Amino acid sequence: MSVAATIENKLNKAFSPTRLVVVDESHMHAGHAGARPEGESHFRVEITAEKFKGMSRVASQRAVYEVLSEELSSDIHALALNVRS
Repeated sequence: MSVAATIENKLNKAFSPTRLVVVDESHMHAGHAGARPEGESHFRVEITAEKFKGMSRVASQRAVYEVLSEELSSDIHALALNVRS
């Protein structure tokens, strides 16, 4: 399974979002530190879910990081987040 598909699956399962967009931006970082030759290292995620309601921006981002902790420690070099409730 691709890294992008893993991100989508994990976030869907954890947050049941009403909107989820996962964009692989690795091509924009080719040759930079942390960029993997095979790509799938830099992502932008836009997620909207009721579970974030009442959470601060930092708390909601931490919740996403926690769900993706395994991927962040291995496959994902950079993750840009836009989290909304």
